[in-house]
Amino acid sequence: MVTRSHGVRWGTKKKLRKHSKTPITRYLQAFEEGDTVVILPDSASPQGMPFPRFKGMAGKVKGRRGDAYVVSVMDGNKMKTLAVKPQHIKRLEK
Repeated sequence: MVTRSHGVRWGTKKKLRKHSKTPITRYLQAFEEGDTVVILPDSASPQGMPFPRFKGMAGKVKGRRGDAYVVSVMDGNKMKTLAVKPQHIKRLEK
């Protein structure tokens, strides 16, 4: 029997549920290098969305990569870098 293939968003129906459109201001957010941000995936726009494991994690903006921001987060004992579009991150107030 052939095993079923699972895509990146497999099993995320409840995790990534979205009930409304995303405001345009979320797409136009600007972040500076060193800002602390929280990863909150927006299922209305799948482009530039990080893997669901990183939902709710806080990290620091390290720079830009095209339209996306490079965010470094701690995953267990490892530092990982993600390229995340601005609609999927939110600035963490100090």
